[in-house]
Amino acid sequence: MAPTANPAPRSGLLVFQPVKRRHCAECRSGPLSLLVLEEAAPRCLDCADLGHLVFLPRGDTALTRRSREASALSAVVVRFNRRRGRYERQGVLVEETALALAEQRCLADAEARRRRRARDARRRAAEDVRFTEAFAREIRRLFPGCPDGRAGAIAAHASVRGSGRVGRSAAGRALSPDAVTAAVRASVRHTETPYDQLLMSGVPRPEARRRIAEGVETVLREWRHRKAA
Repeated sequence: MAPTANPAPRSGLLVFQPVKRRHCAECRSGPLSLLVLEEAAPRCLDCADLGHLVFLPRGDTALTRRSREASALSAVVVRFNRRRGRYERQGVLVEETALALAEQRCLADAEARRRRRARDARRRAAEDVRFTEAFAREIRRLFPGCPDGRAGAIAAHASVRGSGRVGRSAAGRALSPDAVTAAVRASVRHTETPYDQLLMSGVPRPEARRRIAEGVETVLREWRHRKAA
């Protein structure tokens, strides 16, 4: 279906991407990739005095908005969708200088967003370091016999942001003794007992935990006592 009537644009001029081969009624050039309808007759962009404009496809809302704001002359480009039975926006025609200016402004915004993301990442990293150090101090307070360096390793593992581990739970962030102890218990389970080997050999998890439970509690009791000077 060729465009036979202008769908009412919200603002500005309207340009069509024809679905059939059309030629300019004035200069006879064609087939046209873009055309303007004047008194129901197709005109090429040059004959319609729009040939100096450049096409900006839809997709980048900010770039489109800024390009149209900076362009003294612009047009909306539409194409008829046969399946849906309606005209759909494909992009805009704007002055080349306006597009260049809009691109510069969008790049500046993108750079500002990049710098903000970098600042946020540094802030979160600093927060994570402080939290991990606090978690490690609480481990050492509850388990003064914990080997050197082990408290820090347990805290770092338990407090990874987005991991879903106990250190990132509400109780963990509050440094609840139960949450801290759970993190230490989990570490002992995997490191000081044959728990992982039991799982790999096919032992069901509840049974594997039952078998190593006494060994875990033995290690925790030892760590709860301060090392001899």
